[in-house]
Amino acid sequence: MSGDRALDLPIAEASRLLEKGDISARELVDAALDRIAETDHSIHAFLHVDAQTARAAADRVDRARTITNREPRPPLLGFPYGLKDNISIRGMPLTCGSRILEGYTPPYDATAVTRLREAGAIAIGKTNLDEFAMGSSTEFSAYGPTRNPRDITRVPGGSSGGSGAAVAAGQVPFALGSDTGGSVRLPASFCGVVGLKPTYGRISRYGLAAYGSSLDQIGPLARTVDDCAAVYRAIAGLDPFDSTTLEDPVNPGDEDPDDLRGLRIGLPIEYFDRGIAPGVGAAIRACVDRLAGLGAEVEEVSLPHTRFALAAYYVIAPAEASANLARYDGVKYGLSRRECSDVVEMVASTRALGFGPEVKRRIMLGTFALSSGYYDAYYGRAQRVREFVRRDFSHVFERVDVLATPTCPTVAFRLGERLDDPYAMYLADVLTVTVNCAGVPALVVPCGESEGLPVGLQLIGPHLGENTLFRVGRATERVARR
Repeated sequence: MSGDRALDLPIAEASRLLEKGDISARELVDAALDRIAETDHSIHAFLHVDAQTARAAADRVDRARTITNREPRPPLLGFPYGLKDNISIRGMPLTCGSRILEGYTPPYDATAVTRLREAGAIAIGKTNLDEFAMGSSTEFSAYGPTRNPRDITRVPGGSSGGSGAAVAAGQVPFALGSDTGGSVRLPASFCGVVGLKPTYGRISRYGLAAYGSSLDQIGPLARTVDDCAAVYRAIAGLDPFDSTTLEDPVNPGDEDPDDLRGLRIGLPIEYFDRGIAPGVGAAIRACVDRLAGLGAEVEEVSLPHTRFALAAYYVIAPAEASANLARYDGVKYGLSRRECSDVVEMVASTRALGFGPEVKRRIMLGTFALSSGYYDAYYGRAQRVREFVRRDFSHVFERVDVLATPTCPTVAFRLGERLDDPYAMYLADVLTVTVNCAGVPALVVPCGESEGLPVGLQLIGPHLGENTLFRVGRATERVARR
């Protein structure tokens, strides 16, 4: 079998071919590089591709594979992948989609990258993103927008749009993104792939450029639920470099996706009355009805503080961003310092030139929310709302095992359509930010189409409920194909 055909197979199937020697890691990597060369001129999913290093890594895998030993085969051995360009990997540029980090190459690997290397995966390049992960469309990159492979006049979602587009275009079997308020899940929904935002603390943030530290999580995007689960299990777990990671073991889950008897699915009424496009709502409900046909019990539930979550999120996230982005001053790394008369003028000049308009907007919002006299009125109140949102989820998961919702009120919108309307852009996150506020996991799985474009079903689970999400996600894949 050719590497090009193998590149389109699920990871488990391609892995068996690699193990038998029917294909090689070099053939897989070459196929990915060829596909990027053929398609990326119209999609712009990648900001940087390191073909030489990827080929060298593939050759090492192939040489090692020819040596007979009894060692268990790493789960992702030989598979190329892309990673969002806010995740550090030694030897590749790190731009965060911003001019302010121009010329910076980190000297260390993120923990997720280290674990993927240990699992045998091969990093092929860095994917495009909204600058510093601030956006919902991947139009706020300093290096130009990414386009949706399903319709290049549409956005791929954001901020991990490059990773979502790369997987949807078949350039790589999987990619890493980050999710602060929906940035893995929106691209998954808009591009028709699978995306996971894990439980907060499940995957180390070491090596991830910080946006909102209490909200950020690295998450995988892949073509299938099983592929997404394989990547998740390879990178999840306790990390001494990140004190927020959890000690709980990462266990496999192999429940039968054709039998959902005893599983309770909740439909939050607040997620279906917030301007949901008719075609999106119809696709979600049709999919849930099919899940009920596999034995799941479906009932309506309420998360009453959902209506306050978006406002709270857009106080908390910019507040944390204003602190995290203070380090980009032109002194330590990135954009060369401006020649100015004093340090204050130098920092101001560097940041004015290096940051784009959306990043500046959020820094100013966050600085204002944290300023003297406004802290309690804005940031303090937003944190109290966040606690109410967290309690809503805690209470509802006493009644149901998983929640099923739309991911976004609409399908992928057109490039440029919301660029001049920040409020409309922020509304793309209205159904996703609650998950980050509560720290619970969520999985997006393609479930149908509206207007000829993908619709993603968002499955939300309780704390450490990833295996339940994978079980229902596999069932969703089965019923969506019927």
